[in-house]
Amino acid sequence: MDYSEAANRISRKFAQSGQTPDVKKIEGKLKRLVDEFGVQPSEAERSVTSELAKEFNLPVPGAGSAPGGGKGGGTEEKKIAESVPGEWVTIEGKIVALSAPASPSIAQSGIIADDSGAIRFVVWAKSNAPAMTDGSWYRIESAVVDEFKGVANLKVHSGTTIKEITDDRSLIPTPAPIKDLHPGIGNVRAKFIQEWDASHDRMLQSGLLGDETGTIKFVMWKEPGKERLVPGAVYNLFYAQVDEFNGRLSLNLNTATILQEEGEIAVTGGEATITGAIVHIAPGSGIIKRCPVEGCNRALSRQNYCPVHEIQPKFIYDLRIKGWLDDGEKTHNVLVQREVVESLTGISLAQAQEIAENNPLGMDEVFLQMRDKVLGRYITCSGREIDNRLLVNKCEIVKFSSADHTALLNRAGGAPS
Repeated sequence: MDYSEAANRISRKFAQSGQTPDVKKIEGKLKRLVDEFGVQPSEAERSVTSELAKEFNLPVPGAGSAPGGGKGGGTEEKKIAESVPGEWVTIEGKIVALSAPASPSIAQSGIIADDSGAIRFVVWAKSNAPAMTDGSWYRIESAVVDEFKGVANLKVHSGTTIKEITDDRSLIPTPAPIKDLHPGIGNVRAKFIQEWDASHDRMLQSGLLGDETGTIKFVMWKEPGKERLVPGAVYNLFYAQVDEFNGRLSLNLNTATILQEEGEIAVTGGEATITGAIVHIAPGSGIIKRCPVEGCNRALSRQNYCPVHEIQPKFIYDLRIKGWLDDGEKTHNVLVQREVVESLTGISLAQAQEIAENNPLGMDEVFLQMRDKVLGRYITCSGREIDNRLLVNKCEIVKFSSADHTALLNRAGGAPS
């Protein structure tokens, strides 16, 4: 598609009405619809034309009706995956998730799906639309597709008609590889490979999911009926919300249908090896206490308090090191688990427990001893790098090399006097 030619063609249509649309902006919208959303060039041109007509409050050139004029042009029936921002569409789909409205101006929100895909929807309170039921099929006529943070959304307004479909229809979502996910709604089959400490009181669980193509962070917020995932288990996750922040994708599982299954997944991707000096050991390193409730494993406070299960007197001891590894060019956030901590420091969990329970400084003494053993040491760490943190599964201390030392001195301009 010649985007420049198409943009000029659209611009000329509105120039006849005295409007001067931005040709470069039109070209950018066309390119995005075709290249990122996979829209057919002719459909992309029609969609951009309709959007401009609405912006200028003009009839769609050649259509004879305004896009915003009730049930006028631009409301053809489409598959959800074919709907793009700027269109007025009619779709038929199943309500697969309902969520609490974020504002009094919203009557309902959730996800509607068909056999081509899924899209988030919002029903405005002013529309006086009939309430839709989770699990039911509906025909939604003359709804508007718009865009929020790069993701298409379906808006139900006063000109929209909603009719329930009574005939039984099957809907079997197809999981996609993690590497192929993009902002919007996604389906994946993945293994729960890493659980992280909750960073917010409202957070039920967060961690890392993986499949044969890569890994992705997930979060689940506290809501009635939500249950924690089991570390190491494999899940089919249908209709999860795929969000993007700072160029990284993550899954919000609160809208998802979660089905645990038998089987195994060989998780790959995100592996990194970094050599540098440990320049900081963060609080929360050393020996820690974890919640003993099955499936929780959260780090407890000094008062044995779990943010989910409250006071836990029968806690479980564990070891970890949280710190910074500087490779000379960049500082990396590292998280080292128990087995690697024992190997790196020479202090076993049993020894650390004995120190914590019998030394006057208690757990602080373990922290101090471990800090003294690793701070400033040059090590090579290998693991999975996620969200600027290296989850370390192997560490080796870098031994002094006279040859490397000589090479560095030569690069600096000669040996010391």
